[in-house]
Amino acid sequence: MSPALRPRPIFIVSDGTGDTAEKVVRAGLLQFRGYLVHLQLFPTITEADELIGIIRRAADENALLVTTLVRTEMRAAAHELAREHNVQLVDLLGNLLGTLGHFLGVQPEGIPGRMHQTDADYFRRVEAVEFTVKADDGKEPRLLRQADIILVGVSRTSKTPLSVFLAHKGFRVSNVPIVLEQDPPHELYNLDQRRIFGLMIDPESLRDIRNKRLETMRVASRTNYDDMGYILAELDWCEDIFRQHPEWPVIDVTRRAVEETAAIILRIMGERGLGRDVGEVGQL
Repeated sequence: MSPALRPRPIFIVSDGTGDTAEKVVRAGLLQFRGYLVHLQLFPTITEADELIGIIRRAADENALLVTTLVRTEMRAAAHELAREHNVQLVDLLGNLLGTLGHFLGVQPEGIPGRMHQTDADYFRRVEAVEFTVKADDGKEPRLLRQADIILVGVSRTSKTPLSVFLAHKGFRVSNVPIVLEQDPPHELYNLDQRRIFGLMIDPESLRDIRNKRLETMRVASRTNYDDMGYILAELDWCEDIFRQHPEWPVIDVTRRAVEETAAIILRIMGERGLGRDVGEVGQL
């Protein structure tokens, strides 16, 4: 492999799982196309002695070092070792913790692993995920009353992945499929209508998604599932239902990431006084 095509190494060192650090690095890398990068994660690094071998290796491989270390002495050791071995270091937490300490008027506690403690929020998220799996695709209409959020839309409008994403934020989510010429379950109309969200999509995009779904499943299209005439009728039927319920916000999910749709739903929930502090589900 020529030097130009050889992946550039980035070492991620964390005293936690390193999940959040990896996400930050990957978000930054999205702004650089055409470059090969190899990320290597070094989680649960809690002693300075463990840093020595990692930083020596980073020097040998000419790697960039990215850290999320909460203890002051560990950050100091990483900076000192990086200087000694001429390794570039990005400290994702140092400036933030210092600024937060100044702003709040207290020093950070510097206790690793705080983000993955099994506290009440953790168990709430686990319960929300379990609930959401049970309530997926309208399988249990009786669970609708217990849901924090209800998603309504035709097949392949991202109802399930969106439900799971919101569940990881601690919300119990149920989703209800809209099927042509079939009324939604009556339970849907006997609960807090402020918690219901409609999902719509461009018909061309929906057909493409369904085509890919059939290809993935290696199923020949012998139904009207990806027929444009059926899709248009299905979406018209869905729009008629939404028009009958103007209190349901309708979100167009066409070419929109699950995270974006979730952000819109959570903002509306907050405006309606139904939100909560969802915290952070990643790991440092």
